[in-house]
Amino acid sequence: MSIPVHATADLTHEEIRRYSRHLIMPEVGIEGQRKLKSASVLLIGTGGLGSPLALYLAAAGIGRIGLVDYDVVDETNLQRQVIHGQAAVGKLKVESAKGRMLDINPHLQVDLYNEPLTSENALRLMEPYDVIIDGTDNFPTRYLVNDACVKLGKPNVYGSIFRFEGQLSVFYPAAGDHAPCYRCMFPEPPPPGLVPSCAEGGVLGILPGTIGTMQATEAIKLILGIGESMIGRMLLYDALEMSFTKLKVRKNPACPVCSIPHEQVTLIDYEQFCGMPAHDRSLYQSASNGATMTKHMDEISVTALKGRLDAGEDLVIVDVRDPHEWEIVALDGTLRIPKGQIEQAKNDVKAGRKTREQTVLAQIPMDREVIVHCRSGKRSADSINFLREAGYQNTLVNVVGGILAWADEVDPSLPKY
Repeated sequence: MSIPVHATADLTHEEIRRYSRHLIMPEVGIEGQRKLKSASVLLIGTGGLGSPLALYLAAAGIGRIGLVDYDVVDETNLQRQVIHGQAAVGKLKVESAKGRMLDINPHLQVDLYNEPLTSENALRLMEPYDVIIDGTDNFPTRYLVNDACVKLGKPNVYGSIFRFEGQLSVFYPAAGDHAPCYRCMFPEPPPPGLVPSCAEGGVLGILPGTIGTMQATEAIKLILGIGESMIGRMLLYDALEMSFTKLKVRKNPACPVCSIPHEQVTLIDYEQFCGMPAHDRSLYQSASNGATMTKHMDEISVTALKGRLDAGEDLVIVDVRDPHEWEIVALDGTLRIPKGQIEQAKNDVKAGRKTREQTVLAQIPMDREVIVHCRSGKRSADSINFLREAGYQNTLVNVVGGILAWADEVDPSLPKY
C-alpha cells in the first residue's frame, strides 16, 4: 500500500552520502529517497510518541515535517520525551523539537503550529500534508484526528500508550473498501473517567520509543509503497511480557464517519462527544470538566483550602489517588481512599450487592461537607460524581488543581510528579 507521493525532489551529493545506507537497499534506492524528501508528514503532538517520531522521520529524510503542540517542556516530560533535554525546560515543545531535528538533519523544512488541534483548525493544518500521525494522549483529539483524516482522505498512523502497553494501527478508508477508520473499531469513547491518562496512570519511559518508532516505520512504508501496511490490523504490545498480538480490524458498513461520502463528514465538538477535555491545561483550570462537561460542581482553590485549615476548621478531606502516589507526597490528616475503590463501592451499592456501610463509603460522611482532591483535579471530580450516584446529597467540593496546585501555590517544598 502506498500514498500518492511523487519523487519530485533531487538529492544533493551531501544527501547521497547522508542516506547511503538507504540508497543501497533495493526497496528504497535513489527513487525511494527522493520520495521521502518529497513527502510531508504532520505530527500531532511532540511528547512521548512525537519524540521518536520526529527524531527518526527527520533522520530518514522526510522533506517536510509539521509539528502541532501548544505545550512547554516540563521536567516530568524528560523521563520519556527524549527529543527534549534539561536545557529545554520551560521552552515551547515545538521549538525544542525543531532545534533537535535540524541538528540531526539540516536538510528539512520544519513547520511549527504552536496551538492546540481543534475542529476549527484541523482541516487547515492537515490538508497540506501527505501523512498524519497521531501522537496524542486523549480521546477527543483522537476522534478529531480520525474524522478530519477521513474527510481529507489522509492516512492516519495511530499509536497509543499506557503504563506497559501500546497499540499501533493505520486508519485509511481512502485506501479501499476494506480499510477501516478509528471509529470502526471504537464507535464511541469510553465513559469519562474510566480510562486514566498517562499523567494519572503513568507510562514506562521506554514504551513511547517502541510504539513511536513503529509509527514512523508505518509512515515510511506508506510513502515508499513497500511492505504490508497495518491498515485493517491492530498491533497490541505488552512490554512486561514482551509480546505482540495482531488483531484484524474490519470496516464497519454502518460507521457514522467512513461509511458516508467523505465530503459529508462534519467535525463536531469532540470534548462534548467524549465528555472530557482534550488538553491537560483545562484540567488544572477547571477540574470538574474532567469528569463531566455538563454538571455543576463546587470547587475550592488550594489557597482557600489552606486558609480554612489555618483558621482551624475541622474539615473532611479525601485523597482519591492511588497508594503508590501517597508514598510520593500527601497532605497530613487526609482520608485516603483510591478512586477505584469509591467507584467499586458505588457500583456495589447501586446493584444491591452491598450496603453503604459494608463498603469504603462508610468512611465518608453523608451529613457534612466533604472536600476531595487528587493529583490534578480530574479523578477527584470523577469521585464526586460517583458519590452523587451512590446517594450523597451533602456538599461535595473538588480541589482545583489537586496536590500539584498545592505544591505550586501553597508549599513549594513538596515534590511534584
